Amino acid sequence: MNDLQLFLPCAAGVEDFLATEVQAITGASGEALRKGRGGVAVRASWHDALKLNLHSRLSQRVLVQLAHRPYRDEQDIYEAASGVAWELWFTAKQSFKIELTAQHSPLKSLNFATLRVKDAVADRFRDKSGARPDVDTQWPDARIHAHLTREQVTLYIDTSGEPLFKRGWREDKGEAPLKETLAAAMLAASGWGGVWNPGATPLPLYDPCCGSGTIAIEAAQIACRMAPGRQRRFGFERLLPFQAAAWQRIKAEAEAAIRPLAEPLVFGSDVAHRMVDFAQRNAERAGVASAVEFRGGDALQRMPPSDKPGVLLLNPPYNERIAVAGIARGDRTRADAGGAQRAARETAQTEDGGEFFSRLASHWKKNYAGWTAWVLTPDLKLPGRMRLKETRRVPLWNGPIECRMFRFDLVAGKMETAQNVTDH
Repeated sequence: MNDLQLFLPCAAGVEDFLATEVQAITGASGEALRKGRGGVAVRASWHDALKLNLHSRLSQRVLVQLAHRPYRDEQDIYEAASGVAWELWFTAKQSFKIELTAQHSPLKSLNFATLRVKDAVADRFRDKSGARPDVDTQWPDARIHAHLTREQVTLYIDTSGEPLFKRGWREDKGEAPLKETLAAAMLAASGWGGVWNPGATPLPLYDPCCGSGTIAIEAAQIACRMAPGRQRRFGFERLLPFQAAAWQRIKAEAEAAIRPLAEPLVFGSDVAHRMVDFAQRNAERAGVASAVEFRGGDALQRMPPSDKPGVLLLNPPYNERIAVAGIARGDRTRADAGGAQRAARETAQTEDGGEFFSRLASHWKKNYAGWTAWVLTPDLKLPGRMRLKETRRVPLWNGPIECRMFRFDLVAGKMETAQNVTDH
């Protein structure tokens, strides 16, 4: 268990940031740490796998690779799964689940391939002990991941269980909440607070479209040096290599590193007061209520929350049309019927949001001189809409949606221009 091949999948565009994070957590470098499309591979120990689950803000899961070999048909996949010593990871009295993904696989039925992996696991247990584990697709004790490429099959045991974006504090949320892992990627891309530099002194951070508070709460936990997984359970706790005493030591080290803030460093606001209430309750559950301050208000009117210039970081509403008075087009019927809750997060005067963004830029230039603004959007024409010139843009994916994070350096009355800005 001291020389494992781990794979940490992540959203597209996050690989470089995740590699930096993995290196900071494990100390791995050189040949032991490799970036790939959609994730990072690292040679590390079981102890490191537990630390990665607890501390990684960017990965979706921590997987242990157990087999990697060529295949041509379903029988080859069965043999690959049969050769794995699953009995070292869980028992016949426990349950398991197979999750299979594929990229350019020539197989006609992925469901049949999944069934062959399941059969191989069950048959191996039956041959070894005379009993086989049950399949549980809802709450399995062990999750097995199989990934097929055109010619290779790779098998993993999942140490995370539920995806790592589920931090354990979010109970109140809007209709399309930002995943915590994407919020962390935005913070990493912006470089705010050094992210992996515990000695860094972060600048004030403000999200004027905070929704249920995901970005602000992630930032506040970073500022307080809180491990993102401190409030949840993990899949490895039900696997055979798990040792409770060692895990308690890892958690105790993480708790000892926490440095609460005496006053807010992170700020958020939203035009929908219901969302502000959600954000405040989420912050309390996340343990950062003293480090973050939420208020209601329109982003076109809110003044800087700090005398010291800082960072604006936001994921404005998209994939829906913004309508008058902050009411999303799809929620207008509910609002007209007398509902007090408004699902959209900002006010605009045009249905496509164009005037909102140009007015937001004017408000920033007038009142936020010296601040740096980072905006995540799938709209590549957003700088033109805002009549601003970006100084950097970073490709990030929000699930299946390709986005860019645009950086704008705010100067009173005008914008600093940059020549030949390209994706970084």
